[in-house]
Amino acid sequence: MYKDYRFIVIAPCYNEEKKITEVVRRIQEIGLADEIVVVDDGSTDGSAPACRALGATVISLGKMVGVGAALRRGFEYAQNRCQVIVVIAGNNKDEPREIPRLLEPILEGRADFVQGSRFLASGGYGGDMPFYRKVATRLHPLLFSLVTGRRVTESTNGFRAFRVGVLRDPQIRLDQRWLDEYELEPYLYYKVVTLGYPTCEVPVTKIYPPRAIGNTKMKPITGWWSILRPLFLLRLGLRR
Repeated sequence: MYKDYRFIVIAPCYNEEKKITEVVRRIQEIGLADEIVVVDDGSTDGSAPACRALGATVISLGKMVGVGAALRRGFEYAQNRCQVIVVIAGNNKDEPREIPRLLEPILEGRADFVQGSRFLASGGYGGDMPFYRKVATRLHPLLFSLVTGRRVTESTNGFRAFRVGVLRDPQIRLDQRWLDEYELEPYLYYKVVTLGYPTCEVPVTKIYPPRAIGNTKMKPITGWWSILRPLFLLRLGLRR
């Protein structure tokens, strides 16, 4: 437990054996998480058995469904087992030692949802980040701020924490099939902001690994549209 709060770290994963094992090890090193849950989105490599061998809880979806579906399954598992959920990238781009930064505003009662931002002072990013991702990660928060009326510096970063009670809100419908891919993460952030939950940003870092070993699985066009369309669909009332 961390300051009398039980929290679970959830990491979605697809064919990331070398990276996801490092994620699990790095989280274990800080010794704070009550449980590490790896949701295996149909990996065909050794990701699942390698994480089990390290002591992580592994939920296997059986086939590739999408990162949104993987996160949703992880949330379902964690809801009745902890008070706070932390989401971290399964490809080793986030820094587990920054997890307390995400937790503190929640534990202090200042926020129900905390978004990690690489664009705040003391945050940052580096490594082999694709050019289109540099553009997308700057443009998306501008559009997000415009459609929600709440200024944010980061809206595509999956490194975040929130109270499990948020998931019980009937107006937040994560079970919708159109959220199976990258849509779920901006959808959840949009909903908590527009529903009036107290939110805040904290500085975090994100380091992209060398492109030779695979720095992202998001595709330039379809992936970008996947994180963008929730803003339009929700703002226009075409989805709930």
